[in-house]
Amino acid sequence: MLPLAIPADHPAYAGHFPGQPILPGVVLLDAALHALAGVLGAHALTGQIKSAKFLSPVSPGEPLTLHYTASAAGGFRFDIRCDTRTVASGAVAFAEVAPK
Repeated sequence: MLPLAIPADHPAYAGHFPGQPILPGVVLLDAALHALAGVLGAHALTGQIKSAKFLSPVSPGEPLTLHYTASAAGGFRFDIRCDTRTVASGAVAFAEVAPK
């Protein structure tokens, strides 16, 4: 489990949606991809989202955690949660990059 720190004043909230902001799914996926890359010591650009589901909106300031398990294919299955509520889930794989 890893905390995902997305500030309440993240610029994505301003345009999604004015007057009733929710966090865009792409921001959730970006945070998950970077966190999982860090677990592997990989670069996030080598990651590929294999599947994603958005289950519940995230409002500014809600605390998020990333729960993950390694998959047989060398990637991860993940859930992003706000307390006990799952807000997104999916799978990610990372390419092996040959050293120069």
